[in-house]
Amino acid sequence: MEKPRRKSLGTAPVFMTAISTILGAIMFLRFGYSVAHVGLLGTFVIILLGHIVTIPTAMAIAEIATNQKVEGGGSYYIISRSFGITVGAAIGVALYFSEAVSVAFYSIAFAEAFRPVYAYLNEVYGYALNDPRLVSIPGVLILGALVLAKGANLGVRVLYLVVGTLFVSLVLFFVGSTGYAPAGTADLWTGHVSSPDTFFLVFAIIFPAFTGVTAGVGLSGDLKRPRRSIPLGTLSAALVGMVVYLAIAWKLSVSASPADLAADQLIMSRIALWGPIIPIGLGCATFSSALGSILVGPRTLQALGHDGIFPGARFNKWVSFGRGDTGEPFNGTLVTVAIALFFVTIGDVDFVARIISMIFMVTYGTICLISTLEHFAADPSYRPSFRSRWYISLVGALACVWFMFEMSPAYASLSILFMVSIYVAVARIHPEKRGLASLFQGAIFQVSRKLHVFLQKAHRSAEATWRPSVVCISKDSFKRLSAFELMRWISHRYGFGTYIHFIEGHFSRAANEESRDVLQRLLHLAGASESNVYVDTVISPSYGAAVSQLVQLPSISGKENNLVLFEFAKGETEEVEQIIENYRLAVAADFDVCILASSERGFGYHGEIHIWITPADYENVNLMILLGYIILGHPEWMGGIIRIFTMFPEEVVEESKEELLKMVREGRLPISTRNIETVPLPHGADGRARINELSRDADLVLIGFRGELLRHEGAGIFEGYDELGSILFVNTLREIDIDRVVEDVPGVPEGEGTETGEETSEGEEVLEKETEEEENSV
Repeated sequence: MEKPRRKSLGTAPVFMTAISTILGAIMFLRFGYSVAHVGLLGTFVIILLGHIVTIPTAMAIAEIATNQKVEGGGSYYIISRSFGITVGAAIGVALYFSEAVSVAFYSIAFAEAFRPVYAYLNEVYGYALNDPRLVSIPGVLILGALVLAKGANLGVRVLYLVVGTLFVSLVLFFVGSTGYAPAGTADLWTGHVSSPDTFFLVFAIIFPAFTGVTAGVGLSGDLKRPRRSIPLGTLSAALVGMVVYLAIAWKLSVSASPADLAADQLIMSRIALWGPIIPIGLGCATFSSALGSILVGPRTLQALGHDGIFPGARFNKWVSFGRGDTGEPFNGTLVTVAIALFFVTIGDVDFVARIISMIFMVTYGTICLISTLEHFAADPSYRPSFRSRWYISLVGALACVWFMFEMSPAYASLSILFMVSIYVAVARIHPEKRGLASLFQGAIFQVSRKLHVFLQKAHRSAEATWRPSVVCISKDSFKRLSAFELMRWISHRYGFGTYIHFIEGHFSRAANEESRDVLQRLLHLAGASESNVYVDTVISPSYGAAVSQLVQLPSISGKENNLVLFEFAKGETEEVEQIIENYRLAVAADFDVCILASSERGFGYHGEIHIWITPADYENVNLMILLGYIILGHPEWMGGIIRIFTMFPEEVVEESKEELLKMVREGRLPISTRNIETVPLPHGADGRARINELSRDADLVLIGFRGELLRHEGAGIFEGYDELGSILFVNTLREIDIDRVVEDVPGVPEGEGTETGEETSEGEEVLEKETEEEENSV
């Protein structure tokens, strides 16, 4: 059994690891270049812009670290425990890769500090030593051997020496002087070389100096009190680094001309009180950065192995192996040294170094985004002892994206593509892990809640355009899909749907477990059909009690539900009787009512919808037409058509036709007369026979009914339609103005759209002329 890791480090190692990585090669080699090309003021702006990323990142890390128990893996652990293993692993693998290659990058920069030695040996002894790999390759091997032999504790002791040397070199630099003095204030603040490089090119070169703020977080598994050490050490390093950079830029500007700053990359050695201290400081800075990376990288790899991220249990176990009481990542260090040696041997890591900068930017942006989302999510379990502000984190996240593309759109795109590729690979290896689906869950929940409240208040204060907010209840969800299909079409774009599966019985533990199983099946059904329907279950002792609960449900839209859908199988009289008994409950709750008579034919080929209008149910016409057009707007009904039939007794056909045309002219019916087919009904003939005859091949038929007729005739009003497929019986309690709703429903064939929405100021004249021309043809 693996021994528990002994944690022995405090706050100082976090600070020193971060500050030694921040104060690296760029500070010694390229800050003079920056002042020379963009001036002191421009360099100050670059430093401040860089810290717009690093300060919010440091604050976000401090916040998240003080909210949860932080284990080994540093930034990877924080991201994976907040975003999920899959997202965290994608960033963690990329972050480890950047840390491993950083060892090579800093080793090559370390070798550059020996340029004066090369020149001396060439001049005195005639040795032509110009290949930096003579120093960088042994340097990586010695560094790896040092960490493998003594672990993090020796590495931390070396950090004390390195940071001390850095401090001495900076002191000697600041106390040194030259005979140069700026010509004036303008020369001091804005003086630069002729034909300078662009601002963002200089920013891209200088930005790696600001990376490293998260380096100390990688020691999280070795810290005695990570919730205290990470915030204090990380924030202190970020702030101290910013102050040091500002001071160095000022000292360079007042000590040398822009031409000298541009010509000599080791200009700091000419300013320092003792010149050789600068190459020594450069060597220490690059060595410390390499040391910080080789301490952090293997621990990230070890944490990835502990979480079983890689394919193959044996490999995960191998990379997660920890040696000794402190659990030193021995194998992870071997892998890191091997990667570093590979890139050091190549010698040119400029391309990889720029990708590293981009990956660090992605990591920082992600950490800031975590903090922002946690603030918006208002999770009661999120109670950090240190709190940042959501807008600070948001600025950091947005700045990362902006800077990436300003620095290099091509490299930014490659970095994002690299991250996405890792995420896809990890998601395929571990499909059971949480992924992007849960990334914005908390924030979306809060936004949804606020929108619900807003819509409810808006609905109370002002009359809005009517749209269907439908609730449906059925106990036959897995026997017949007709009701769910209809709900899916209605809620596709223009409406809202809540589908409730009824479980008959009293509430108990067993019933609750059954309810959860049924809900999972419903969710699978909803997901497989790509529906926008909200699904749930209800446990109730009777169908009537379930309906009474149904009509009191709040709507998912934020407004009140306004339509209830019942469903029965044609020929099932018991189901019809239950619906009739509970119809009055829906009416009492001021609901419109639709009753779907499902047929074994289902909805056919989704080709034709027939709507039947009779003089007795004009009040239902608008709702029937609206539902017809909404259903036709679903992609599955693409290419379908709507046919509207009006049926009048033969002896009053002219009067009824005139009344219908009057309703069209007044805008009470949102249709054109050319879309209506009149069906005269001879005296004594059965209207249902005519409907069966003309609509037997329709895929869905809409027929209106009145409540009082249902009370008198009962189930009889649903009978006599044996030749038809599925029928939707519609009853409304209110007049619905649907002109604007109907006119923009897609998928309506030529000649089937409403004319009301097409009217201009001459609309009345056009409609009257059209009516006169068509009266004889109706």
